[in-house]
Amino acid sequence: MIEGLDYNTAREKLSMPEYGRNVLKMVEELRAIEDRDKRSEQARAIIKVMEILNPQVHSQENFEQKLWDHLFMIAGFDLDIDSPYPCPVAEEFATKPMSIPMKDTKIKATHYGRNIEKIINLLCDEPDGEVKTEMIRSLAIYMRQQYLIWNKDSVADETIFNDIEKLSDYRLKVPEGINLSKIAGDANFSRPGMGINVGQAASKNRQRKNNRKGFKKK
Repeated sequence: MIEGLDYNTAREKLSMPEYGRNVLKMVEELRAIEDRDKRSEQARAIIKVMEILNPQVHSQENFEQKLWDHLFMIAGFDLDIDSPYPCPVAEEFATKPMSIPMKDTKIKATHYGRNIEKIINLLCDEPDGEVKTEMIRSLAIYMRQQYLIWNKDSVADETIFNDIEKLSDYRLKVPEGINLSKIAGDANFSRPGMGINVGQAASKNRQRKNNRKGFKKK
């Protein structure tokens, strides 16, 4: 810190940061006014300023009361003025929200996601046969793609098969002889949000570029 400068980190924490520290100073000066009528008049002026600084409040029901509640909160619930609304009770704002218990259990493998675990649980109840074998194969192909997004550049089929059995608590046995389709060497599996489609081959992008170059030459 540079000596002589006033940093926000060294100041009192704002109870309503959306209004800024200048509004806090206005409220502090408001409380210093001795005349009650003048305090009430100044409070209405501060409400107008708060309404300008926080226009989103208009989207809420009873937004005028919300503004007065915010004014009382900034003043620490200790403000003697003529207000169109009563001062809110501080305890109501200090009450912690009730925690909502999670219905689902913890995800065993986050790189696969919860839906994969649910699909595996459903497959455990399916009767053995060609249909179930093909479903397991399709699931393994998708899991391999998810694995490549978040982990290594390559993964053995046996690793995916072991993960399927492990995630099913070994209730599901991957049939022998299942072969997964090979992945092209230039395939590119990218994380969501990177602007690249999951599993999209880089060769497609190069092909488009080559087509555009050939078009320009003509």
